[in-house]
Amino acid sequence: MSALPNCPACQSEYTYEVGGMYACPECGHEWSGRTGEEEAGDEKVVRDANGNVLQDGDTVTVIKDLKVKGSSSVVKVGTKVKGIRLVEGDHDIDCKIDGFGPMKLKSEFVKKA
Repeated sequence: MSALPNCPACQSEYTYEVGGMYACPECGHEWSGRTGEEEAGDEKVVRDANGNVLQDGDTVTVIKDLKVKGSSSVVKVGTKVKGIRLVEGDHDIDCKIDGFGPMKLKSEFVKKA
């Protein structure tokens, strides 16, 4: 289990994470969950379903059956995708899947291989 930071307002150790932010149940204070490293860079940090940071060229594995829009085919669980490219937008991974061709994926449906 990872150690969460204490509340900056009341120093309570009972903090929890909510959607990329931290919150304190004792005083109700909320603050940004971003570290100084992430705030310093202008680029967006893309994380997989397990919280691992993804980079261009990584290999990922699909963790859920994904329906292909406009087709009756499905990308199955366990499909490996090599050489991903990170892009801006809702679907933040641009890749080519063998048997399907070029495709955009959401990082929440993959894990780093």
